[in-house]
Order: sequence, then C-alpha cells, then structure tokens
Amino acid sequence: MNLRPEQLAAHLDKPLAPLYVLHGNEPLLVLEAGDAIRAAARRQGYAEREVLVAGQGFRWSELQSAAGNLSLFGASKLVDLRIPNGKPGREGGEALQRYARALDDGVVTLISLPELDWATRKAAWLTALADAGIVVETNAPERERLPDWIAQRLARQQQRAPADALAFIADHVEGNLLAAHQEILKLGLLHPPGDIGLDAVREAILNVARYNVDALRQALLEGDPARCARLLEGLRGEGEAPPLILWALANEIRTLASLRQGLDDGQPLQSLLKAERVFDDRRRQAIQRALPRLGAAPLRTAILHAAKIDRMIKGLAGGDVWDEFLQLCLRLTWGAAPARR
Repeated sequence: MNLRPEQLAAHLDKPLAPLYVLHGNEPLLVLEAGDAIRAAARRQGYAEREVLVAGQGFRWSELQSAAGNLSLFGASKLVDLRIPNGKPGREGGEALQRYARALDDGVVTLISLPELDWATRKAAWLTALADAGIVVETNAPERERLPDWIAQRLARQQQRAPADALAFIADHVEGNLLAAHQEILKLGLLHPPGDIGLDAVREAILNVARYNVDALRQALLEGDPARCARLLEGLRGEGEAPPLILWALANEIRTLASLRQGLDDGQPLQSLLKAERVFDDRRRQAIQRALPRLGAAPLRTAILHAAKIDRMIKGLAGGDVWDEFLQLCLRLTWGAAPARR
C-alpha cells in the first residue's frame, strides 16, 4: 500500500509493517523518512540492523541470508537495503519478488531507492514490494509550495516568519533542499523561539540556490517571467552551457507547438500527450495550463527565435545569447497569470 509522507509519523507509532519502500526525487527527505523508520524499529525492539548496498557486484543471495540470519542475542532485526541507482536488474528484480513473497517473522525490511522513472514504477518487482508492504514517495515540494514547507520546518523549532521572509528564503535555497534544511537549522541557532523578521532572515541566509534547466522549463510552462529571469541569471552565473539550455527550451517549445497543432486539428489532448511522451504529472498539468494562452502563431515565432539563438551559439550571428534566452522566455510567459507562491 502507499502512504503519504505526512502520514508516516502516525503510522510509526503502531507496530511496524514487515516491509517499507522509500523512493523520491529528494535524497534529504528519503533519508529523513528512513531515519524515522530506523528510530521506530529501535523503539519497538528491533535490536539488530544489517545494511546492504546493492551496487556493482552485489550478490542478491545476501538479501535472503540477512533476513534469515538472526543472532542468538536478538529476536528481531532490521534489514536496511539501499539500491542507489534504483535499477536492481533482472536478477535483483527476481530476488526482490521472491523476497516479498516470503517475508520472515521478526524482520523488518527497509528498501531505499532514488527517484523512479515511469517504467520502473510499473516493474513487477516494485509491484510485488508494494503488495507486501508500505511504499512512501518523498518528493521535494514544488516551487510554489516551498515557502509553506519552510514555514513548517520553522514551526518544528517554534519559530515563525512572515510571508516576505519565507519568500526570501525560498528564492535563496531553490533547488537545494539540503541547504534549505541547514539554513533553517541555522535560524534556530541564531534566534530564539518566536517571530523572525525579514531583516533577520536577510542577515542569516546565504544564497545557496541551485539552478537547473528543468526548473527553467517548468517556469516557462507555468508562465512565470520573473522566475525565468532569475533562473537564467543563476544558470549563467553557474556557467551552464548555452547549447543545453537551448535544447531544453526548444524541445519544450516544439512539444507545445505540436500539441497546439493537434488541438487545432480537433485531436483529443490525452492522445496528443501520450504521442509526445508526456508522462510526468506535474509537467502534464503545466502544459495543460499553458496551451490555452499559447496560439500556433506565437509558438512558430518562438521556434524561429530558437533557431536564431542556435546560429548565435555557433558563431554564425551576432548578439548576446543570454539576452536572447530572456527575450524568448518573456515572449512565451509575458501576460500569463502569475504562478502561485
């Protein structure tokens, strides 16, 4: 069965399930959920713990051996299996299915995985694990939810901050949740419980944001010109390669143009999204919101603009590539409803 991250704490106050699977796109949250399960296991008398890392050369027979190898001094055990690449392979997949069908009494198994792609989510081994135990997906909060996430973390240390201070923190830790966690802890050390104003936050928070091309694509789809400008500035400062940025933007624009043409021809959107291999839920929702404000003509113009930037990158035309990136993003986001913060 699936369990939402916010349900985990209450669940761990009860007797533990025999199997837990953690996965998600944010290592900090996967680690914290794993720590919570390990702490609950200690409280409930699981005295032994064996850690297995399924890397190159891992023998999958070790998993079954770990579960069946209880010491004379402990009646219960936690088997802590990490699969860093999320791909157990054929042998590992078959071993996991066998393991899920024959879970041992007195053993709790914790399996930690990274973010799973859509194909892995449908794999037989993951289905078998989900049927036998509890699956928790721990993803980083979306950008618009980041201030609320920060507020919740501050509340854990009995601190509060106004909306402008939360927005300031979010802007300076975007894409780097571990740094956000560290900055929040720092506020707990620097200031007593209670309210923290914007000035105090400005003095304490470092600019530790990590900018990435996928975030730029998302901001483009969401029609957020200010965020596009900030991300482009950050990508330029971090030395990101212009060809990669152009590829990401042009690919998104071509997808939008193809979907727009299909809709104008009367084809159903869901079929068009499947044909364009748009499987990610957040991206699909953003595209669905973007299409009503983007007509065929602006998208054709944007494709020509991207071709111009390509010539500039190759040295075949003059101009400022980064300024053209900004103009291209503004062309597709200007006048859109601002994204919620």
